[in-house]
Amino acid sequence: MRDEHGQVVKTGGGIRKVSVVMPVYNERYTVADAVREVLAAPLPDGLELELIVVDDGSTDGTREKLEQLKVEHPALKILYQEINRGKGAAVRRGIKEATGEVILIQDADLEYDPREYPKLLRPILEGNADVVYGSRFLSGEYRRVLLFWHSVANRLLTTLSNMFTDLNLSDMETCYKVAKAHLWKSMPIRCSRFGLEPEITAKFARRGCRIYEVPISYRGRSYAEGKKITWWDGVKALFTIVFFGLVDDAYDYEYARRHIQHAWRGLKESRALARLVRPLVGERVLEVEAGLNPLARELLPREYYMLTGTREGHVEYLRSLFSSGRRVEVCRRDAQRPEDWQDLQEAFDTVLCVQLLEEMENDAAAVRNLAQTLAPGGRMIAAVSAHPGIFSAWDRELGRRRRYTREGLESLLSEAGLEVERIFWVNRLGYRVRKLIGRRLGSGTGTRALRRMNEWAAGLLRAADRLLPPPGLVLVAAARRR
Repeated sequence: MRDEHGQVVKTGGGIRKVSVVMPVYNERYTVADAVREVLAAPLPDGLELELIVVDDGSTDGTREKLEQLKVEHPALKILYQEINRGKGAAVRRGIKEATGEVILIQDADLEYDPREYPKLLRPILEGNADVVYGSRFLSGEYRRVLLFWHSVANRLLTTLSNMFTDLNLSDMETCYKVAKAHLWKSMPIRCSRFGLEPEITAKFARRGCRIYEVPISYRGRSYAEGKKITWWDGVKALFTIVFFGLVDDAYDYEYARRHIQHAWRGLKESRALARLVRPLVGERVLEVEAGLNPLARELLPREYYMLTGTREGHVEYLRSLFSSGRRVEVCRRDAQRPEDWQDLQEAFDTVLCVQLLEEMENDAAAVRNLAQTLAPGGRMIAAVSAHPGIFSAWDRELGRRRRYTREGLESLLSEAGLEVERIFWVNRLGYRVRKLIGRRLGSGTGTRALRRMNEWAAGLLRAADRLLPPPGLVLVAAARRR
């Protein structure tokens, strides 16, 4: 299939299906045309389209229209909300039910043209983007001239959002947002109404997604024609922008725990550790179980950098994050399996092993395997959770099997043929807090809140590391291969 410029649009990255989520509320006069336009939309060759309509408690006959459409189009998936909960709630439910590798949001008011799907999908299919916004303010084929103050409000909200996210979007409030499904599904959507737009923009930005914009045509409605958003929604959007600009809420905890393992360090935590070890890192680097916020964000560029994971969702995320890196490779390898490392003997001068060993069933085998990937004189940097005496249900919640003493970590590295040259403590304030709590720290919501507080207080924790005496909560060792 070709796009509007005659260019061939190719599918890639294992993408076989696009799920279109359409929230609907009191759209009896437009919903039938909207559904038919979406189902007739052109798609690149080999792509299947799934349409999920979420009726958000309509009371004007929209439901009856949808039942008729279901007879006409049996593959149409219709979900019903018993009461009106808002666009965000409808989108949230549709995303949960979507089965495609890419999810696109489509309003039912006919303001946006489904014939432009190839344009929206192209940056993702070509491997350049994780998220695509359709901008009404870039140069599209056409744009209906409508309300001046409405456009001013849109631009003001976009500008404020950009200030908090450090993006340069031209249209944050656009309906057309397309993203890979694993991003949507691993991101909690808290806003049930029109605060959805600034909320998800803040979260895409916080996760470091590659966001593209493409120009789209826009046939906007007037309020007389049924437009529902009001000035009060704009006021609430202001508070939403500020709130999610300050609060780190970019990952759904349960999804991350099930699909991306426990390699979930906070962004600020990873940045702080990367800056701490940067002087010890060489040019050919292996980062094992890199996590959702890998050290590579701060350590690149390098001559060669490999990141590994053991779960497909984890590897897919890292591949998306570093797909434009010319000297970066992401692959699936298990630190405990010798056969996964036979082709990498003496391939690296640095191995980064951050908060991984405590999760390993056989940590000694993992260290031996990784040590063999180091060239003679190469360095392993291992960061582990310390102090077995404070091991608690919280540690088990995070997937940890153990905590280490300084002597235990040194012995583990030495038995693998590594000579410890430097060892130091991190998060000294955190250790004092945990020592007070002891083993009483349990699992659940309170635990997750504590983890988020640790991320928010990253600057304070770094300052405390310079002022307080050891020990700390995390032990970092640098060891050379003999």
